[in-house]
Amino acid sequence: MFKKLLGIILVLFICTQTSMAAPFNAKAKTKRIPAGTTLELKMLNPISTAINSEGSAFSAMLLTDQTADDDVILPSGSIIRGDIKGIALPKRLSKGAILYLNFDHVVTPNGRQLPLSLSVTGRTDMTYDGGITTTRGYYDAWKKTCTKSGHITTNSIEWAEDVTNDTGWKYVLVPVSAFGGALGTAGYFVYGSIADLIKKGEHVNISKDEVIRVILVDPIDVPVI
Repeated sequence: MFKKLLGIILVLFICTQTSMAAPFNAKAKTKRIPAGTTLELKMLNPISTAINSEGSAFSAMLLTDQTADDDVILPSGSIIRGDIKGIALPKRLSKGAILYLNFDHVVTPNGRQLPLSLSVTGRTDMTYDGGITTTRGYYDAWKKTCTKSGHITTNSIEWAEDVTNDTGWKYVLVPVSAFGGALGTAGYFVYGSIADLIKKGEHVNISKDEVIRVILVDPIDVPVI
């Protein structure tokens, strides 16, 4: 009696699973979002290489409707989930941390989870292998030091011009400020160049609500009614 009851339960379970899977696997109508499509995502969680670790989960929200044949098949507000694929911590010579993001799946309006493959795009702070960084090494840090040191002289001259306001003192104070700014520029440049050799790079920080552009690596077939 027990074996017969167990057999009936097993048959019912198999039939239920088959009936649930059949509409999507065999007969579902789908529309495709092609590979190469660019999406804009708003991050719903902050991420930092100083705090998070490999495998930490995150979520993002799709900001634009995705259409096919004039129909919205993946509306804005759809949730995309993923995790941190890898982290490279900061190193000496001002080499910044590197953050690798893995976008795993998108949740469709009917609740289905569709796997997807996305790559971050359109950023100037990316590594050759798709990571997000702060500085790629000493040369990047040194260029930033040069830019900052140059601003010292410029800011000094602008300050003198604002203070004198086209009075006769302008011809005295502006050259003095320029000379002082030049000394400050030289000092900051020397100090910054040496510091860039010694210090570690900075961590990567992605804030909540930050918008990230991604590109679809493989097409997505979205089931529609």
